[in-house]
Amino acid sequence: MIGALAGDIIGSVYEWDNIKTKDFPLFSPRCTFTDDTVLTVALADSILSGVPFARNMKTFYRLYPDRGYGSSFHTWARSSDMSPYQSWGNGAAMRISPVGYAYGDLEQVLRKAKEFTEVTHNHPEGIKGAQATAASILLARKGKTKDEIRSFVESEFGYDLSAHVDEIRPTYTFDESSQGTVPQAIRAWFDSTDFEDAIRTAVSLGGDSDTVACITGGIAQAGYGGVPEHISARVYETLDGRLRATTQQFMTRFCGG
Repeated sequence: MIGALAGDIIGSVYEWDNIKTKDFPLFSPRCTFTDDTVLTVALADSILSGVPFARNMKTFYRLYPDRGYGSSFHTWARSSDMSPYQSWGNGAAMRISPVGYAYGDLEQVLRKAKEFTEVTHNHPEGIKGAQATAASILLARKGKTKDEIRSFVESEFGYDLSAHVDEIRPTYTFDESSQGTVPQAIRAWFDSTDFEDAIRTAVSLGGDSDTVACITGGIAQAGYGGVPEHISARVYETLDGRLRATTQQFMTRFCGG
């Protein structure tokens, strides 16, 4: 989970100022957590506490109202309506990483990813993106190879993961859709060599940089067996007390500390 937060925080300064190279300061003084982190921690809190996720998202939104949420989510979070709004955006995939760590078998992960996603993103593409992300995390945790995970994601979800990041990067632009974000984020992990390189690769694609890196980071944590201490320490420093405490509790319970 903390890998997703690292991706969000590191990518936060490049969302509206894309950088098409992996050569950049890993933590800028302007790095901060965005809605990606807030809603990921809200989901972790729901898993830990049993508080319904829709209610928890509205609670966390009120606590952190200016973190870059999409316009449709703003409208939903401010309302008393708990019904979903047919979103196909990448917001479901960016917040789903706790599911890949909290549950232990593929059927359960797919079911829980759908359950936690469709409270807002009940469009098939939104659900598919979240399931593909959570399943990639679980399979990486289980020791499946990148090739095995690629084969599963392509066959199960119909994503084309054939293009190397060097082919994607030159023409990739901002895309808030699930289908225009999740395959690229997964591929960034495929083409990386370690956790830090995965985040740098994701950010270097451009587009919705914090969200791409958030998705990649959640998978890379599982794929590379954790997050380097110098990175996780900076993440914890960037979070406030509430977000830090929930993240630490989740990490201790589900990610071995």
